Amino acid sequence: MVSVEEYLNTAYDPDLEFVDGVLVERNVGGWLHSLVQSNVLFALRRKYPHLKVVAELRSSVTGTRFHLPDVCVLLTFRTSGLSIRACQLLCTYRPTTLVEGEGDTIRSADGSVELTRGEIFAE
Repeated sequence: MVSVEEYLNTAYDPDLEFVDGVLVERNVGGWLHSLVQSNVLFALRRKYPHLKVVAELRSSVTGTRFHLPDVCVLLTFRTSGLSIRACQLLCTYRPTTLVEGEGDTIRSADGSVELTRGEIFAE
């Protein structure tokens, strides 16, 4: 068992998720996964310039659960040095939290942010 404090103050390589005191390995994906991840990240930045969009930020789901979603969309954030200390997480993009909308649209489960496949794969 690992404490929340220890998890948040330790750098793991590769980085791990934290679920109720247990360190959990995550699937980092391959080339195609990385390509889609970066395309989603840049498409969100282009479409929503007022939001902060980052990759693989440790995100608190509950006080004892931290995940590393592929892409995080932050409504507000405050930094301390090189790390984000407080933020209002708008949504995260993981394979389990994406919802297919009508046609070629994908959106966050809460519907607050959406992209079309054309926006994701625009050159």
